[in-house]
Amino acid sequence: MPLPRLNPNHSVWWMLLLAAIALGAGLGLRDPSPPDEPRFVLAAQTMVESGQWAIPYRGIEPYAHKPAPFMWLQALAYTVVGNWRIAFLLPSLLAALGTLWLTTNLATRLWDRRAGLYAGLALLACLQFGLQAKRGQIDMVLVFWTTLSLWALSRHLLRGPDWRALALGGLAAGIGTVTKGVGFLPLLILLPWWLARRRGMQLPMDGYRDRRWWWLPVGFLVGVGLWLVPMLWTVARSTDPALHAYAAEILLKQTGTRYANAWHHVKPAWYYLQVIATLWLPGALLLPWLAPQWWRRIRVGDARVFLLVGWAVLVLLFFTASPGKREVYLFPALPALCIAAASLLPGLLERAWVRRVLLGYVVALSSAALLLAVGGLAGTGWLDGVANERALDAATVRSLLLWAGALGLGGLALAVWGRTARAGWVAVAFNLVLWTVYGLGLAPALDASSSAREMMQQVRAQVGPQATVGLVGWREQHLLQATGPFTEFGFSRDERLQWRDGVAWLAANPAHHWLFALKDAADSCVDPAKLIELGRSSRRDWVLIPGDAYVTGCVPPLPADLHVSAAAAPD
Repeated sequence: MPLPRLNPNHSVWWMLLLAAIALGAGLGLRDPSPPDEPRFVLAAQTMVESGQWAIPYRGIEPYAHKPAPFMWLQALAYTVVGNWRIAFLLPSLLAALGTLWLTTNLATRLWDRRAGLYAGLALLACLQFGLQAKRGQIDMVLVFWTTLSLWALSRHLLRGPDWRALALGGLAAGIGTVTKGVGFLPLLILLPWWLARRRGMQLPMDGYRDRRWWWLPVGFLVGVGLWLVPMLWTVARSTDPALHAYAAEILLKQTGTRYANAWHHVKPAWYYLQVIATLWLPGALLLPWLAPQWWRRIRVGDARVFLLVGWAVLVLLFFTASPGKREVYLFPALPALCIAAASLLPGLLERAWVRRVLLGYVVALSSAALLLAVGGLAGTGWLDGVANERALDAATVRSLLLWAGALGLGGLALAVWGRTARAGWVAVAFNLVLWTVYGLGLAPALDASSSAREMMQQVRAQVGPQATVGLVGWREQHLLQATGPFTEFGFSRDERLQWRDGVAWLAANPAHHWLFALKDAADSCVDPAKLIELGRSSRRDWVLIPGDAYVTGCVPPLPADLHVSAAAAPD
């Protein structure tokens, strides 16, 4: 795969420009959608509106599953651009471009400019990188911090000593930790560095007796303190038991307990092999060639490969040891492996079978997209089940199929243009086309149903502009998309307790109160004949309940296995 006929520095900036266009395509064309996006935007909106940024809120409850810094970034983006549709995705986009530059720059420092460009292109070609760059979730920002920390620590350990870089590595790891608890992972690179020293590998660092090593933990504590100190200060000054419960949950349950004794996302030990084999495509296809070459380089004492690959293996082992697993957990290791592969890729791409495999990957995905489009547009009906489950109308399905067809045709056209000789470039270009199509076509087509905007507009049209709507069993996107007067009865509370409070609130002013509720929760004290079916959202059925549906004098039974929340229903 010959490099473009450009100066390597120019090539890097062209790569970043193309990445910005593809990953930024569709910015502002959709609302936050599950998973995760609506809850973060809810918290960021509350920060902007209330001026209280230390503790994020989901509705009336503190949100204790994630620290606040990612929501700070979304709130800051909104203060700059003034548009939530842009602001909620902007941190991920900027973090992706920053991660791409760090990956390119570190490979350049460890090898040369050509390797740097190949490292960046390898990362840009991988599916998971583009997927997270297009999502308003924490993980792309987390990976920016972990990559920045790894970039700085590698400069010190492999090219140093560079004590300012060491302090920066600690600071970035600390900020990463209060972005998402596993942000400390780059510090694990000290273990393969220690082993490399024991094995006599050539390293610039003589040892660890210099007092300036303390800059690492000091930088880490400063990074952690950026959020931890104001959060603890806010909690300490408050007498609200909900805030003290929040601090206990986020510092204990959502860190150690979540890792050691996970209560959800429980997966088998081999789960991450599946993640690598799918979300790390097409890079995963090169592992049978890369792994032996990494091993050979490690055996001859290449500390660069040993530290990077060794650290990635430690990350894999760390997450495999926990029963709770998600595909995004392993994502921080991907840039490191792209850097470790960078100097090997030019030689690998001279091999005919490597190029054939990459070209076959593009042809297979493009053909699948085209066949999906043709089959769906031909009216075979095999998509009806999916459309019903996601509440998609015929126009939306047709739009999705047309965009899928465009992706398929675009990929096949790239394959015909590049053939085997340019298979590497075809793989990178296909990923750029994929995320451009996703941003401009696929995501906007799904937006009205996925974001619940359409359903909540339907609710407001039904009840009128003055009525107040109470939410029972709601998901974050429902509260985010709610317009006009509304109230809610807590999110994490059991739905039966929400329903009990909701019915009492409905009975207090039946002429002006309505309930938007999960259909399964609306099981007592209302006339079933007066329930208005709203359809499906978030794979559940929802109903709208007018005040006159309330059965006078009825009180929903208190579940025997639950305690009534101390929080009173709002007026």
